[in-house]
Amino acid sequence: MDTAHRADQQKSADQRRRELLEAADRVVLRDGPKASMNAIAAEAGITKPILYRHFGDKGGLYRALATRHTDGLLSALRAALDAPADRRRRVEATLDTYLASIEAMPQVYRFLMHPAEGTQQTEQGFDVGLHSAPLLRRMGEELGQVIAERLELGPGGDALARVWGHGIVGMMHAAGDWWLGERPCSRAELVSCLADLLWGRLAAAADREGAPGF
Repeated sequence: MDTAHRADQQKSADQRRRELLEAADRVVLRDGPKASMNAIAAEAGITKPILYRHFGDKGGLYRALATRHTDGLLSALRAALDAPADRRRRVEATLDTYLASIEAMPQVYRFLMHPAEGTQQTEQGFDVGLHSAPLLRRMGEELGQVIAERLELGPGGDALARVWGHGIVGMMHAAGDWWLGERPCSRAELVSCLADLLWGRLAAAADREGAPGF
C-alpha cells in the first residue's frame, strides 16, 4: 500500500469519525445525560458494533466528545484573556465565556458533567463520574499554565499558578452548576460576584515582561 493511499484512508477515517461525533452531538443536544450508544448509532445510520469500532466503548466516545467540546471552550477562554481590555474586564470576560457556554448548551454540559438519573454504566447512559474529573483537571492545568505565562508571581510562582488555575476552574464549575440549575441571578450578576471574589492578589500581581498580560 503506497503512502498516498494510506493518507487517503486516514483522511476518510478522520472524516467518518467527525461525522459520528456530529451525530453524537445531535443526540446529546436532544437527550442530555440519557444519550445512549443505541441512540447515537441510530442517528448516525450505523450499527452499534461499528460505533464501537471507531471509539472502543462508551468511555472512548465520551472522551472524544469531551475533548471536542473542551478544546472549543479552552480556545474561547484564551480569546477572552487576549481581549484588548484591562485585567478586570478580561477576567470578567473569561468568567462570562464559561458561563455563556454552559448556558447555550445545557444538555451538552449535563451530559459531560452529570450521570443520567437512575443509571449505572448501562446502555441508557454513560459513566460520567469516571471521566468528568479529568476534564476539569485538564482545564485547571491549562488555566494554570496561562497564569504562569502571563503573571509575575515570584518564587514558587509556577506552583501558585497551578493552584490558582485549579481553584478558578473549580469555582467556575461549582458556581456555574448551581446557577444553571437554580438561576438565582442574572449571568452578569454572577460574573461580577465571582470577579469580586477573585479580585485580591490577582489584581495586585504584575504582568510578566513581554507577555500578553492577564
